[in-house]
Amino acid sequence: MISSTTPLAASNVSRTEQRQQLRADLRACRESTLRLAQDLTAREWRRQAHSDFSPIGWHFGHIAFTESLWLLERLQRSPCPYPQYQKLFAADGLPKAERENLPDLPTILAYMADIRDRTLTFLDRVPLGHQLRLWRWLLQHESQHAETATYLLTLHRWPHTQAQVPAEVFPSAPLPVWEEASTDSMVFVPGGELTMGNDTVESLDNERSPHAVEVEDFWIDRTPVTVEEYAKFIAAGGYHNSQWWQPEGWIWRHRFEITQPLYWQTAQPQTPVCGVSWYEADAYACFVGKRLPTEAQWERAARWHPGQQRQQSWPWGEETLSDRHGNFGGRHGGVTPVGQFAAGRSAIGCDDLLGNVWEWTSSWFDAYPEFEAFPYREYSQAYFDRAHRVLRGGSWATRPWVLRSTFRNWYHPNVQQVFAGFRCAVNT
Repeated sequence: MISSTTPLAASNVSRTEQRQQLRADLRACRESTLRLAQDLTAREWRRQAHSDFSPIGWHFGHIAFTESLWLLERLQRSPCPYPQYQKLFAADGLPKAERENLPDLPTILAYMADIRDRTLTFLDRVPLGHQLRLWRWLLQHESQHAETATYLLTLHRWPHTQAQVPAEVFPSAPLPVWEEASTDSMVFVPGGELTMGNDTVESLDNERSPHAVEVEDFWIDRTPVTVEEYAKFIAAGGYHNSQWWQPEGWIWRHRFEITQPLYWQTAQPQTPVCGVSWYEADAYACFVGKRLPTEAQWERAARWHPGQQRQQSWPWGEETLSDRHGNFGGRHGGVTPVGQFAAGRSAIGCDDLLGNVWEWTSSWFDAYPEFEAFPYREYSQAYFDRAHRVLRGGSWATRPWVLRSTFRNWYHPNVQQVFAGFRCAVNT
């Protein structure tokens, strides 16, 4: 059987193989989703973990609702099998704060199972053709909501008491100059033309269409910034010195009394810092005399290979994604020390580009040239508002079906709840 990461639109892949792989991927993805429900309490199922996010139970119901809407109702043209859920689980049905009145866990699991049985029956007889892209989109839709549910479960169970940091004035730290440090911590990326984006059947609308961009020479960190490195920013009073912060970030820091990343209490020195907002990442980069990379630079670092004309599919080359390439899919239960997956190292020497933590970039989330919304306008287009920053790479909880060098994630710059970190860059 072909791998789930093999381009399914390739000419040597038969319709039968496409159907077999899709069925296997749908089942494997659902198994990973259901593992999250194994020991949920009623409170974790129904209650919001944070005001910006829906309850975990809503995400489960929304997965089934969306699958039913696009496959059973729109493609198969069958009547909605569960009309009582149309308002509750639609993305635009209820405000997040009103989504706590949910059916219990067994009821929603039965709903998910019934919808899945119906869609697999439909899959047996539908001619995939151009519809394959929609099926692959739904697979990724479930993957993304399962990762969000993982954030929420972590928030429910995370210690909410933060370490107290004295509010006295800290001595001003001198601006570090990155050239004074060992260049072993950074790699040089030669500039040139990058064909940015992806038009395979798996690509989401915001990844299309591939287009050429010119990238200047730059340096980028070998690994995401670690807890040990970030601790120096905290110790030097980084959260109490406005010179490192964007004005809106400084206002946010004061308003919410932010003094450290969200997932800081049990962080280990050599793991990537996790649970930082874009504001914090940008402030740290300023503190060390660097900056966040643009998403074009990040993609250049992930896909460029010396001596090759075309960009690589993966940071390490064309070898199919496997567990040896990084920390993803939830199998380690959290972040791992940086640089532990030599097989996943990029051609230019960067580690952990896929998995462990999402990485903030300096770029706003915006449309690529020739953008066409799919499968509906609000999926990406509604967020081309100059209010969302792009993240790249994936986290330890990212499912393999959305783990690729061209995948674009996006959040408001004040969000800490995502399993996000960052690496820095400098111009030559």
